[in-house]
Amino acid sequence: MSPDEAGAAAPSPFATRTTVEQVEEGLALAPKFDCDGLIPCVTTDAISGEVLMLGYMNGEALRKTIATGEAHYWSRSRQCLWRKGATSGLVQTVVEMRIDDDQDAVWLRVQIGGGGASCHVGYRSCFYRSVELRGPSGGPARLAFTEASRTFDPKAVYGNAPNPTQL
Repeated sequence: MSPDEAGAAAPSPFATRTTVEQVEEGLALAPKFDCDGLIPCVTTDAISGEVLMLGYMNGEALRKTIATGEAHYWSRSRQCLWRKGATSGLVQTVVEMRIDDDQDAVWLRVQIGGGGASCHVGYRSCFYRSVELRGPSGGPARLAFTEASRTFDPKAVYGNAPNPTQL
């Protein structure tokens, strides 16, 4: 039985944050999680550079991503850890992982398996709409689609699984 299975804490792969110099210039990973224990993660296509999604990682998701080379996230809507593509087959294989200067944001460059899409709505990118700037005042801002069509049918892929989007 591993220490995790026995309930004992496994040694952390993360360094303790001790000085600004260590965080900004050091070689040890010392991530700063927010008050909810999360760190934002921007994910882009490794070849095109296109932004695919913004997700969040807790310590376990970050550890699993580092250990497996596959993107893991913390679902804020479902309150659980998830491996991207576990249900859909749209696995994100990490080509490169970066951390920003003060180590409070992660950037993943990934290759996507299973059809090349990342959005649970069926589009390639979760950022499939643009916001019209300098639009009419007095009403809600308008959106415009930037992707002509879905990459896959979400009902065919996810079936009756609950939609993670919350109102």
